Amino acid sequence: MSGTIVTLILQIIAGAIGGNAAAAGMESADLGKVGNSIAGALGGVGGGTILGALAPSLAAAASGVDFKTVIAQVVGGSVGGAILTVIAGMLKGMMAK
Repeated sequence: MSGTIVTLILQIIAGAIGGNAAAAGMESADLGKVGNSIAGALGGVGGGTILGALAPSLAAAASGVDFKTVIAQVVGGSVGGAILTVIAGMLKGMMAK
């Protein structure tokens, strides 16, 4: 399996976990388990991509999988997933009023 696919899988999983964790900590941003996971996964991919663009050495390292790359993708994916889930949850709450 190529490093790019592994990186994408890491971002999706970390984003889903980050999205569910953010929703658990902030009840007003809860979209339900499936909604949190989907928003988190999308945010994880986006966060990992942005992190790769801001740190080109990570993007270059994505062709191979090493410990630093894995940690960076997990952190970027988790944070991106949490942020997008909170934003989506807040928008849902505002539209419901």
